Amino acid sequence: MKIAIVPNAFKGSLTAAQAAGCIERGFRKALPDVCTVKIPMADGGDGTVLAIVAATGGRQVKCFVGDPLGRKIRSSFGVSGDGQTAVIEMASASGLALLKSGERNPLLTSSRGTGELIRAALDLKVKEILVGIGGSATNDGGTGMARALGVRFLDEKNRELADHGGALAKLSRIDISGLDKRLKDTKVLVACDVDNPLCGLRGAARVYGPQKGATPAMVNQLDAGLKRLAMVIKKDLGLKVDKLPGAGAAGGLGAGLVAFLNARMRPGVEIVSDAIGLEKKLAGCDLVVTGEGRLDGQTAFGKAPAGVAMVARKLSIPVIAICGSLSPDANKVRAIGIAAFFSAIEESVAEADLPRHGPGMLERCAEQVGHLIALKLK
Repeated sequence: MKIAIVPNAFKGSLTAAQAAGCIERGFRKALPDVCTVKIPMADGGDGTVLAIVAATGGRQVKCFVGDPLGRKIRSSFGVSGDGQTAVIEMASASGLALLKSGERNPLLTSSRGTGELIRAALDLKVKEILVGIGGSATNDGGTGMARALGVRFLDEKNRELADHGGALAKLSRIDISGLDKRLKDTKVLVACDVDNPLCGLRGAARVYGPQKGATPAMVNQLDAGLKRLAMVIKKDLGLKVDKLPGAGAAGGLGAGLVAFLNARMRPGVEIVSDAIGLEKKLAGCDLVVTGEGRLDGQTAFGKAPAGVAMVARKLSIPVIAICGSLSPDANKVRAIGIAAFFSAIEESVAEADLPRHGPGMLERCAEQVGHLIALKLK
């Protein structure tokens, strides 16, 4: 029997590769002769770089970039084994987790660090750049990212705007003449799993601004700035981005990547599946085991286990999930082809203790699932 083990990261506890190792060890205790293939998975968010680097035999590149407030930090991105594709998680440069709670203010933050990661990738002469967007601390419409690549944002007196989301209301003109020319020969793909437009009731500021520290008054100011940005993009670049699905992702970075880098947005799980060659790796397997930290109804809508199930169903391979915890609506995943699911949690564990206790619980759960499979094989 050949089993593919294809988990997402267990957030706050295990990387996807670590989770795969725990599940494999558990299975081998119950099924000593089982043939396994471990395929760490991601959906464009946290863990995407590690998943693609591991699957392609690639490497991580370290560099210094500006954090959301412009302070220099050590960050990194991935490069595929063939050296042709760079993989960037914008959260590693412009993420909310990089700020203390008292520093969160989307009027003052910038996505410039993400642009610096893109520039570092271009220095390696890659042909394709995958950008996972999510978990941002910013609401600048991707203008900081574009600045790092040579775009200028000017007020009515032809002065450079300040580099943060709060300055967009004064935007009058966009000058792309200095845009890094290497981008013309580089394909940019954006892993995006939300369909929010740039502005309005479902836009970046109103939906995501409060979690980044925005007060109601700040939300109004930020939304007005994004509307202004959309208007000037249409005037100067001839592109209509305000209602583009996904434009509002990561504080409008989705719109900025499309407008300034001619990027194409796709569901993150599809990008990762293609990048790691998931369909080819699953071919010939008898069972697929996926998983994530918490399985819930939202898992069915574009998260990593849903993408795994989609590919497995195409190949007529049954899928089960071993997860950290389960929500009451977890049974919704059966509609996407996950036949059964199991929780590894044995007792109440504080979140801070999960890295210590989680691996053992996951391994023991996998062992018990392995014993069930063994009954079927007898």
